[in-house]
Amino acid sequence: MNICIIGAGYVGLVSAACFSDFGWNVTCIDKKNDVVEKLKRGEVPIYEPGLEDLLKRNLEAERISFETDLVEAVRQAEIIFLAVGTPMRRGDGYADLSYIYEAVEELAPHLEGYTVITTKSTVPVGTSREIEQRVRALRPDADFAVCSNPEFLREGSAIQDFNHPDRVLVGVDEPRAREIMEQLYKPLRLRNSPVMFVSRESAELAKYASNAFLAMKISFINEIADLCEKTSANVQQVAAAIGADKRIGDKFLHPGPGYGGSCFPKDISALIRTAREFEAPLSIIEQVEKVNSERKLAMVRRIEKAVDGDLRGKTVAVLGVTFKPDTDDMREAPSLVIIPILQKKGAHVRGYDPQGMKNAAPLLPGVEWSDNTLSAVEGADIVVVMTEWNEFRALNLEAVKSQMSGDVLIDLRNVYQRDTANDAGFSYSNIGLS
Repeated sequence: MNICIIGAGYVGLVSAACFSDFGWNVTCIDKKNDVVEKLKRGEVPIYEPGLEDLLKRNLEAERISFETDLVEAVRQAEIIFLAVGTPMRRGDGYADLSYIYEAVEELAPHLEGYTVITTKSTVPVGTSREIEQRVRALRPDADFAVCSNPEFLREGSAIQDFNHPDRVLVGVDEPRAREIMEQLYKPLRLRNSPVMFVSRESAELAKYASNAFLAMKISFINEIADLCEKTSANVQQVAAAIGADKRIGDKFLHPGPGYGGSCFPKDISALIRTAREFEAPLSIIEQVEKVNSERKLAMVRRIEKAVDGDLRGKTVAVLGVTFKPDTDDMREAPSLVIIPILQKKGAHVRGYDPQGMKNAAPLLPGVEWSDNTLSAVEGADIVVVMTEWNEFRALNLEAVKSQMSGDVLIDLRNVYQRDTANDAGFSYSNIGLS
């Protein structure tokens, strides 16, 4: 099977590498020549555990290639995946579909034979039908179908998620297209991974609804954590108790500084706007968005309170700035809101992140970056754990304390135990734990 994937970003690159590992011939297209040249050499421009090894293996097997010109790849493809960005549109919060439609206009003239055009990108309800109409207008003679095949990959574990998914969701209305998509995912079906075939609109909406529900769980447990602090309850015990209910589940019940990343913020914004457009407002999800925005401001107040309300002249060491561990992705990371406010309040911020500093530096001017944890905390008045990288879990807290000028440790991810932190000499603050 010949596959063309347009877009070598996170979704496109992971999908291309994994499909080629199935044995399919994959050509991945990207307009950035420097990115394509690096990928041809097996150099991965993003941090994702296991991806570089997977890419190199399939480059050597000549099952995957990278190009800037889509013409030949489109002509040979049985399936074309659209994996370009759909960022939040400035001004109104809708999904920006300009990259999708630009790709459609570029590929349409080169379609040959029956071709399945499939959206991997997260797109609002009705986008597949709009793509179909646009291709039909450009190529009335073309033999094609349009499907929706949203991804459900978690950054940091994307390869595992691709190869062992909870489900593969395919929105398809045309029998020939369904047969091709069944063939595409046969390697996963042989591993007993469920492949669900639904309407295109259902697939498009399910992606948004899934992310919205997970974001709701995060905002829910963050509010419960605040209540725990007022009532001397323990949020970890509460989360374990409610998560043991199979109707609820224990995932995404970990309090912190709010959700971020490439998906949740933009997808929730787009879903809210779509619901309003169809006059079916989602008041619960609108509140989730509001709670998450306020959460980051509450974390600033928590840090400020730990030094009696005055951050002027204080050095704050921030450990972890990416939106989650095992990624270098800074998109909508809580640190992008929290750190600038700390700076405006007079704090000097020193930061360390195992993978994210290169991407973070231009986004967080004025931050002093360190090579490791101990250099980051040297002379600091306050240490804030922002992202729960594994290396922070194994820190020698006595050694950290000995490097500091102050004694405040604010653990926004509940990485440590209060007794351990207190024994190391810290004035310790966590989230929702008595």
